[in-house]
Amino acid sequence: MKKAVMPLIMVVLLAFVPYVAVQFAGLGFLFGVIIPYVAIVVFIGGFIYRVVDWARSPVPFRIPTTCGQEKSLDWIKPNRLESPSNFWEATGRVLSEVLFFRSLFRNTKAELHNGPKLAYGSSKWLWLAGLAFHWSMLVVVLRHYRFFIAKVPGFVQLLEDVDGFLDITLPALYVTDVILLAAVTFLVIRRFQDVKVRLISLPADYFPLFMILAIALVGVLMRYIVKVDVMSVKDLMVNLVHFNLALPEGIGALFYVHLFLVCVLAMYFPFSKLMHMGGIFMSPTRNLANNSREKRHVNPWNPDSKFRTYAEYEDEFREKMKKANLPVEKK
Repeated sequence: MKKAVMPLIMVVLLAFVPYVAVQFAGLGFLFGVIIPYVAIVVFIGGFIYRVVDWARSPVPFRIPTTCGQEKSLDWIKPNRLESPSNFWEATGRVLSEVLFFRSLFRNTKAELHNGPKLAYGSSKWLWLAGLAFHWSMLVVVLRHYRFFIAKVPGFVQLLEDVDGFLDITLPALYVTDVILLAAVTFLVIRRFQDVKVRLISLPADYFPLFMILAIALVGVLMRYIVKVDVMSVKDLMVNLVHFNLALPEGIGALFYVHLFLVCVLAMYFPFSKLMHMGGIFMSPTRNLANNSREKRHVNPWNPDSKFRTYAEYEDEFREKMKKANLPVEKK
């Protein structure tokens, strides 16, 4: 619990600073124009740097994690996703991880109950919360696309119509808002309640969760309770896209809190565990084909290394193999 106190205080302070600065010091240009541009540069630059750094790292061995039948004889059916044998099967495996979290769905946990009894259970609630969080976050981000262009695209309008199909509030309640808040709350509570997870959790694990929760809460607050001038907000976003430094008037200080928290999260993103968004595609345990028996892979760290065939190996150690009663191909 102590590890979560400092990240929570930091998030509260980060939300407090822009509100005071804009409301009482008139620093809207700083938080509405300068900081967003800095955040975009840091995010893109940091993201590219991390991906390029991973791409330049040599992978000397084929190390895909497998839990299925490898491709071997024609009459043995291979598991094409759990043990991919070519590029397309490995691509399908990566996409299944990205879109559906297959490994997390299959994840199990072990606990001791009533003494030395080891019980196994599933992590389906964690899988469901993770899936709900990521997909709802994607929909929320796509919905915000309407603020960056003059004419709203058809797919954004369709997303909004489907997302607000309940139509029980004014403005319409978005289902993804509820799901996102519920999923993040579940992930935070899980880190507090699960003893094993709490022991291994660091402040860096709590900070992004609190940041996302704060961003979502401020966004919901602006939409349903404290109204802001949406047209002025859209004018600001369109101006930023077109590198127009004009700052529209009439934007409430609460919006600058929302925008500043998003900018801080964007700058923090490339240098944190959130970078798994790009790292999942670079992981050799996922993106490599399990074809070591079918194809010889040269170690990039030592490409000139010599190797021997089994026949050469047996020629050298045949007599010793016979004395040890080991089978040999040539008598």
